[in-house]
Amino acid sequence: MPLKGQSVGFIGGGVMAEALISGLIKSELITAENIFVSDPDTERLMLLKEKNGVNTVENNIELVKSASILIMAVKPQVIDEVLSEIKAHINKNHWVITFAAGITTGHIENHLGEIPVVRVMTNTACLVSAGASALACGSYAAAEHAEICQEIFKSVGKVVTVKEELLDAVTGLSGSGPAYMYVIMEALIDAGVRVGLPRKIATELTVQTMLGAARMVMETGRHPGRLKDMVTTPGGTTAAGMYELEDGGLRVTLMNAVMAATEQSKRISERLK
Repeated sequence: MPLKGQSVGFIGGGVMAEALISGLIKSELITAENIFVSDPDTERLMLLKEKNGVNTVENNIELVKSASILIMAVKPQVIDEVLSEIKAHINKNHWVITFAAGITTGHIENHLGEIPVVRVMTNTACLVSAGASALACGSYAAAEHAEICQEIFKSVGKVVTVKEELLDAVTGLSGSGPAYMYVIMEALIDAGVRVGLPRKIATELTVQTMLGAARMVMETGRHPGRLKDMVTTPGGTTAAGMYELEDGGLRVTLMNAVMAATEQSKRISERLK
């Protein structure tokens, strides 16, 4: 067990932190008594304590003194304030995991010194243990830090490792990706209603169809294009539908959406430097 004998501290107790806390406890990577949370919202802390049995602390300094793995679960615009606050209390036993958008490992190293940092880009599906996360190690992070970070995020979904310069692309694809899927899902549901299906049935069929398609790719290991061809009979209904998708430019539009989101992520990172 990678987290045996260690303690985890969440600086920030928002919904993503709550998802990770729940995943860690359910997967038995660590017990609630070894998890600490700080947050300026005392009601939020009370909720986390009552729901998960974790330790809540009054401030970030107390949290740093209680935990060795520090997870930065705060908004990018306040992270510099947090880093300045805890800097004097960081020692050789500490290391940092951050999923604050646009905050590089180098940015944190510049504030805290030669400390291991692992940066993660994840998405909201962590809330239902189906997240897609990518991690990148900073200059001082070793294989053991990457392994522990992988285990933490595996508790709420899938994890891959990439070079840090690719995290903007990850943001554009899987970070923003759930929103793209929701738009497609909503359009399919509305189309089902337009051709006569009750909205409840159209919703159930659409959701299950998207889930089934994803599972087919994951469990068969086949290329999506090959699976598409298996459904598309020459001269059939799917072929007619596919023609309309190509004519409407759906494929290019989705590719452009990923590229636009990637470029916006790069611009945000530049502004935060």
